[in-house]
Amino acid sequence: MKYLRLTLLSILCIGLFLSGCTGKKSDNSISIAEQFGLAYAPIQIMKEKQFLDARVPEGTDIQWIQLANTAAIRESMIAGDLDIGFMAIPPFLIGWDRGMEWKIATGLCSSPLGLVTHKESVRSLSDLTSEDRIALPQPGSIQHILLSMACEKAFNNPQQFDQQLVTMSHPDGMNALIAKQDITAHFTSPPYLNKALKVEGLHQILSGEEAMGKEFSFIVGTVTQDFYDTHPSLYTSFLEALQESIHYIQNNPAESAVILSKQYNLPQEETLEYIQSIQYGSTVKGLSDFAEFMVNNGYLDKTFTDINEVLFEEAHYEK
Repeated sequence: MKYLRLTLLSILCIGLFLSGCTGKKSDNSISIAEQFGLAYAPIQIMKEKQFLDARVPEGTDIQWIQLANTAAIRESMIAGDLDIGFMAIPPFLIGWDRGMEWKIATGLCSSPLGLVTHKESVRSLSDLTSEDRIALPQPGSIQHILLSMACEKAFNNPQQFDQQLVTMSHPDGMNALIAKQDITAHFTSPPYLNKALKVEGLHQILSGEEAMGKEFSFIVGTVTQDFYDTHPSLYTSFLEALQESIHYIQNNPAESAVILSKQYNLPQEETLEYIQSIQYGSTVKGLSDFAEFMVNNGYLDKTFTDINEVLFEEAHYEK
């Protein structure tokens, strides 16, 4: 656990260092960062359909950015290079715990998450040995915290596998699992989860919902306090455009699949299957559950006493 806490703290320190090395953004701009995967489909649809462009003043510089992981998003937001970043709840809470001035403005989706293995003999967490290695995006990721929740239930030890984690991107983790190289299991999300489960010999031993015990938001939208305070009109326009994009996917799944299949180089039928397995919506779910677990098990130093400490008032919250 000591090593993990140092790793998480070092991520923030890197961001603080970078904050002194970047220039100031234009006042007439909005910058939005997502990661990779169909969980971020509303952002991609919003960009393609120009829902935000139609709502902001002419000449507004809209910057769409894709980054590899939440650490990179946090660093850029600390540095003042990003206004809005999409990520899971645990990485947001880690940044907030370390003093980042940001809050959650919106939910984005609930999604299947699964721990998949290539070992026939492994049918539950109890079948994993000290020799097995588990790939996930990074320490402090939602996959890591969900695995810890499951380990608390199975072993009464949330850190059961903390020394057996391997940091890999979703594509690299999937490829390593299929090749049976370096790792035994991979905790991932669509489309990588769907693809892995179609490969003969791979099977799932844990779902995210089993680990949590209830439905939760996979991805949420975080906004810096500075952007919220100084650009209220752009902030409102963004939320309206995001809601339009979510409604578009809900009401036009086939048309959405056509757009997204080109971006992911996937057949339209597969893309439609994947996005229909994800529930897109702006309600934030599971925030208190994650915070309580993380503070009780040493992943956070503190938690919030009032939900408004971590949510902007416009956010829809479901406890």
